[in-house]
This record gives sequence, structure tokens and C-alpha cells, in this order.
Amino acid sequence: MEKITAVKGMKDILPADAPVWHQVELTARRIFERFGFCEIRVPIMEKTSLFQRSIGETTDIVEKEMYTFCDRDDELLTLRPEATASIIRAYIEHNLAGVEPVTKLFTIGPMFRRERPQKGRFRQFHQIDVEVFGDNSPASDAEVIFMLMHFLKETGLTELSLEINSLGCGTCRPAFSQAVVDYLKGSEEALCPDCRRRIVTNPLRVFDCKVETCASVIDGAPRIPDYLCPDCNEHFSTVQSLLADLQLDFALNPKMVRGLDYYTKTAFEVKSGALGAQNSLAGGGRYDGLVRFLGGPDVSGIGFGIGMERLIACLPSGAESAGRTDLFIAALGSRAQKRGFRLTHELRAAGIAAAMDYGDKSLKSQMKRADKLNSAYTLILGDKEIDEQRAELRDMSTKQQQSLPLKDIAQALMNILKER
Repeated sequence: MEKITAVKGMKDILPADAPVWHQVELTARRIFERFGFCEIRVPIMEKTSLFQRSIGETTDIVEKEMYTFCDRDDELLTLRPEATASIIRAYIEHNLAGVEPVTKLFTIGPMFRRERPQKGRFRQFHQIDVEVFGDNSPASDAEVIFMLMHFLKETGLTELSLEINSLGCGTCRPAFSQAVVDYLKGSEEALCPDCRRRIVTNPLRVFDCKVETCASVIDGAPRIPDYLCPDCNEHFSTVQSLLADLQLDFALNPKMVRGLDYYTKTAFEVKSGALGAQNSLAGGGRYDGLVRFLGGPDVSGIGFGIGMERLIACLPSGAESAGRTDLFIAALGSRAQKRGFRLTHELRAAGIAAAMDYGDKSLKSQMKRADKLNSAYTLILGDKEIDEQRAELRDMSTKQQQSLPLKDIAQALMNILKER
């Protein structure tokens, strides 16, 4: 019989790895809520037209990477390749603009792109996604970037670099795009097939190409800061000034573009020195016309996405600390097993992480189990202790023991565990 394995490019998150994922998510929720953001959970599947309109039909994501299928009603559906479009769809559908003039949202969950699997890149990957609607101020850009850097540092990351750029707007970007096209004409033979196609469909995407021959050609191409209109130039200058006020180090990268069509003005990317070639850890930017383009009110937007697999791969050694059990009950004998079973669940209901082994195993075997569970204490309870109405509590770090009366032992244990 054929062995069934996970789909290529999709991986299991095993129990040994789950604690660090949990900790990263807890850190995100704690920090984002401190900045006034609320969590939203959107479906992993949307109508294909949502992504075709928002991301752009000529992007690699829509043309090559989306998981799209036709359901029984002949409607095209797509597993979400990114979260921004889904959040905007929910923002419009539920009239969240009428609830709050400035809406701050975040979501955490899986995305799907059929790319070539490699280190740091999967076909099912997980993102932390943050969006702000209704504030077009440069201060909003600086706030979002500051929050992103603060969160990444709080997770334990250190080798971080922030790059920023301005992508201009509908007023100034057409002239820049035309300048890029004019520059590339005559150099088509030196470009990869994708970049030759992009000259016609999406000229700015050539800056995103990783092919060496393309990079050498593009190195001398025009730079968008030279084409910014006065409004975009003032906006970007203010963003830089505010980031400096917040004492955030950053580098200007005039070649940076975002992979999606909807970005305008401020764009940013965070890279990690611990990732190698695929060193982009998080990225985002402003998209002031996208909500209106998708049928919503004329409000501005800015956001970012963080790749969780890449973030976790960069965490320092030891960050994946195993979960800790407060108390392991080593029960020896039938009466002790029955009493221990009741006590375990009484403690769990009171908020204590308690565990026990239901099998008829030796004390030595159960103590090994307590060690494996990283238990802070072990309560040794045998039929003898039942007769004497006492139990032995062992501190697993110091190996010291104390005797506790069985009467009101649950409360006694809770007092001890809450003090440590």
C-alpha cells in the first residue's frame, strides 16, 4: 500500500515545535492590542475575482501561484495567497468604516502559493498580517513600522535591518514606469523571459527579479525617488523624520518594490542576517486606493505581513522552550490512581497544568515521565500514603521533598505552585 505523506511544500507543526509558535502568536496579540489593533479572522478561501482584482492579473501570484479550483456551482474559488484582500473584503462587507473612522486590524493564519519549495519558502505558509484603514498621515506609516520592529525584537530577534522606499502614486508613478520601459528597450536579450514580459505588463516588477543577468541590467535603471511628485516627496520625508525621532535605524533602498500591484507611497521591508538568500522576514506598505478599487469607501490603507516560518527559523537557540507542567502526580496502586485521577482534574479546573500516567508503572518510570514533561513538582502518592493520609511533594529542580496532608491537598498544592 502506498505511503501517504504531506503534500509537497506543506509541513506539519509537531508538538515539539508548537510552543514557540504559540509564544510568537501570544507576543503578537499582546503587542498589537497595546497599539490599539483588534484581531479579525477571515476565511482561507475567497472568490478568485477578489485576488485577480486586488493583486493584479499580471502578477506572478495570480498567473502562476494561486491554488484555484471550480466548485460544484461552477464558481472559481482560491485559497488565499495573502491576507490583505480578504481583510478589505470583510471591512467593506461588514461596513467597518461606519464603526470606526480609523480601523486597526490584524490576523494570523495560513496562506497558500504554489511556489517551488525551498528553505524559508513553503506552499502552505503562515503569516501575521496587520492593516490600518482610514488614516493617510505619515505618522500612521511610522507607527506601523515602529510596531513591526518592536514586535520582532520582542520575539528575540537581533540581526534585523529595515529598508524603506516610496513607490509614488497615480500622479508620479506613470512617468517613472515609462522611464523604466524606455531604459530597458534594447536590452531585452539580456533579460529573463519573465522580465521581458514585465516590460509590457508590469515594468516595476523587474526590480524584484533575482536573476543575475537581469540585476546587472537593472542596476543602472532610473530610481523612483527622482520622479516623486511634491505630495509623495513630502510624505516620504516626514516618514523618515518620524522614524528618526523614534530612533529607528533604516536604510533607503530606491530599488525596492513590493510584489503586489496595489502599493503606493511608503514601502518597507525587514531583512534578517540569519536567513541566507531568502532573507526577507517581513514587508508591507501603503495602498491608498485599494479599498475604493474593491468597491468600498475612499479610505487610505497601510499594512504589513510577517512570514512566521522565517521568523521562527531566525529565533535564537533555546527559544523553542518546551511547555512546562506545574505538577506531575506519580500514583502507585489502584486506590492512589483513583485519588490521583480526581486530584489531577480538580487542579486542572483550577488553572494548574497537572498530569499523571494512567498506566500501572513503577515510580522510577513515572519520575522519568515527569522529567520529560519538564514538571516543576511531582506528587508521590501510593496506597501507603492513602492509608497514612499524606503525600510526598518533590521539587524537581532542587530534589527536596516535603510531606503534605491529603486533607485539603488541592488547595495546599495551589498555594505552593502559585508562589513559585
